[in-house]
Amino acid sequence: MTATIERGSATASINPPGDATADKKTPRRRGGFLSSSPGKKAVMAVTGAVMVLFLVAHMAGNLKSFLGAEEFNAYAASLRTLGEPILPHRTLLTVLEIVLVAALVLHMWAAITLARRAGQARPVKYAVRRKSQAGGYAIHAMRYGGTAIFLFLIWHLLDLTFGTVNPAGGTGTPYERLVEGFAPSRWWVTLFYVLAVLAVGQHLRHGLWSAFQSLGRAGRRSYRGLNVFAVTVSVLMVVGFLAVPAGVMAGVIK
Repeated sequence: MTATIERGSATASINPPGDATADKKTPRRRGGFLSSSPGKKAVMAVTGAVMVLFLVAHMAGNLKSFLGAEEFNAYAASLRTLGEPILPHRTLLTVLEIVLVAALVLHMWAAITLARRAGQARPVKYAVRRKSQAGGYAIHAMRYGGTAIFLFLIWHLLDLTFGTVNPAGGTGTPYERLVEGFAPSRWWVTLFYVLAVLAVGQHLRHGLWSAFQSLGRAGRRSYRGLNVFAVTVSVLMVVGFLAVPAGVMAGVIK
């Protein structure tokens, strides 16, 4: 809108501040797609998918322990020979580990920056509380659950992968470290494992649902089906991972 002032035969046009016809243009926000909220959500969805695939493969490998020591140790050894003889020993496994670590770091980076951005955008609580998967309990469960999972991951590597804190030590076979790691005398380790797996299940359920929303798949018609899918996957993962320590405690795996 342009205001005009008439004095005699002279007419002057004045552009008010913020008018679309003003000469001064509004500066654009810098940054690419990854710096935007949709970009960070996409990063979380993709990296989350990578970690879900790892969890499925890891769970399937763990369940081989029910087949006996020979079968489980053979599975563990096969991971180091992936790609041979085309690739050198342990090359493909190292690449997969680097990809997994990168996915974990990017996932945490996107989650932290999104949480900070949400806090800066909403310094005052809403007058009316809205029912949302992204608020309240879910937010705290994802934050604290993610921290617990990260701490457990460090312990899990020191215990079963490197054998640093495992009674069988680093020279023990993978099967021996598994049995000794979940021995009844180390019930507190098993309890820690159970709590961490439950946190993974909660994180996975909410993560799958958030990924569907970020990718534009969670509509009104598909809400129930996607929710059932997310719950089913998380429950199966929890049961699959907890079956191994339960088997050791019951003496089935020994």
